[in-house]
Amino acid sequence: MEGGINAWKGLVAKGIPDAGMAYFEPAKKTGELIALAWYLEEGSRKFYAEMARREKDPEAVGLLNELVDDEERHKTSLFQLQQTLSGRKSDPAFPGSLIGIKPGVEYLEGGMLLSEALEWVRGKEVREVLDLSVSLEVNAVDLYIKMERKVQEKEARQVFQILSNQEKIHLERLSSLLEKR
Repeated sequence: MEGGINAWKGLVAKGIPDAGMAYFEPAKKTGELIALAWYLEEGSRKFYAEMARREKDPEAVGLLNELVDDEERHKTSLFQLQQTLSGRKSDPAFPGSLIGIKPGVEYLEGGMLLSEALEWVRGKEVREVLDLSVSLEVNAVDLYIKMERKVQEKEARQVFQILSNQEKIHLERLSSLLEKR
């Protein structure tokens, strides 16, 4: 701040990338929200799997692998919810049959592009990776609370409530490890 605008030399503050929840216009109906949540869970699963592969800190690797498993369970819950609500036992095109996401474009729960997150974490320390993960999980909690309020079906509200509670647990676990580091 010393010198004000006259001392500015184009320097830019750096921190974790914006992980604010992106606005997904196409998701309005319950099935579309379920499909969107599935895509976001898959993107987060891929992110955590890649971080677990890259990381050297055994405690962080253990937590990241547990998050990978959790995200996979979340996807299964969402798929089963869609089957229940649609009355169809099989939809091989799920989630793409319900909502179109540009092929090759993958998002994390926080609305960030998977490719951007992976690029940003390159060369970063475990603390920075955990900090980004905390930010993403905060936005996931918020997203699922919004989805819970938006849907009418009791089963869908329950699943989104369960997901938001599970994301809070992720947030607590990531925050705890972040404080240690």
